Amino acid sequence: MPSSKKAYQAMLALVDETGTGPVIDFGSGWGNFVIPMAKCKPQRQIIGYEMSLLPWLISTLLKKIWRLNNLTLYRQNFYQVNFPAAAVIVCYLYPQAMSKIKHKLLHEQPNVDFLISNNFALPSCQPEKIIPLDDFYKSPVYLYKMAKIKS
Repeated sequence: MPSSKKAYQAMLALVDETGTGPVIDFGSGWGNFVIPMAKCKPQRQIIGYEMSLLPWLISTLLKKIWRLNNLTLYRQNFYQVNFPAAAVIVCYLYPQAMSKIKHKLLHEQPNVDFLISNNFALPSCQPEKIIPLDDFYKSPVYLYKMAKIKS
């Protein structure tokens, strides 16, 4: 399920608060977030993970058309990979997936600095910032500083 344009704009703005490390999108889909991110942040490494073949193919084609050398797209399960240090994770996942992400980030991948989540909170964790979107549901976008959660 793609995020709204307002959610993407909020997530792009929050990425500016996360330093210079790689930005990793869990479920990059059709490229609606990773393509604009790679365009506006050419100095940052952008990584997308997508399991569905057609969205992955389309986003890979767009990457080539736009010649986005800072964007890498993988067709694989993000639960089974190790992330680079100082990474920022961006996601729009359902609550059970957020629980799995929390476990992975706290116990298996301690080198992730930030998590930006659209609409779904990281269970029993205090976000650094919450941006309520100007939509019907006032959907939240969360920014978590992982060092605070780990301590």
